[in-house]
Amino acid sequence: MDSIILASQSPRRKQLLEAAEISFTIDVADVDESVPQGMSASIVPGFLADKKAAVILQRNPKAVVIAADTIVVVEEEIIGKPKDAADAYQILEKLSGRKHEVITGVCIQNATKKKVFSCSTSVYFRPLTNEQIAHYVTHYHPMDKAGAYAIQEWIGMIGIEKIEGDYYNVMGLPIGELVAQLKSFTE
Repeated sequence: MDSIILASQSPRRKQLLEAAEISFTIDVADVDESVPQGMSASIVPGFLADKKAAVILQRNPKAVVIAADTIVVVEEEIIGKPKDAADAYQILEKLSGRKHEVITGVCIQNATKKKVFSCSTSVYFRPLTNEQIAHYVTHYHPMDKAGAYAIQEWIGMIGIEKIEGDYYNVMGLPIGELVAQLKSFTE
């Protein structure tokens, strides 16, 4: 069987693949994450995952590469990772009391085939107080997370009213769908 490479430095993606008992190594590429003007938000994560996978496959042509990208979308606006604590605070204020979509695009690729898919989960936040937002930004690490939060951390526990869709997608990797798709690459 070909080796599997995760093209991500996300500790959450690493954790999910390990929990699914998939053997893999990590190789991360620095890619330009700009997207064509006017590209629909729903296809941006798959587009970016495809770019990442291509770079890693070029370096490791005998591997199966898994790449992913996650975005948060509020009313067609893509919310990325915060630039600093003030930006994280503003993002969480924007999400407070509202529904947003978490979209993860995944690309699985080897030398002979490629599969790109995405998963979307609706997340509903309760109204957050200024104190709750400040506590989270101060005591947790929202800077490396799209939407400035992690569902499995304190803010997710106290702030999320409900989700519609895949919980693990909100963590950054729709692991059930990934495992199902990966079978055709490893059999």
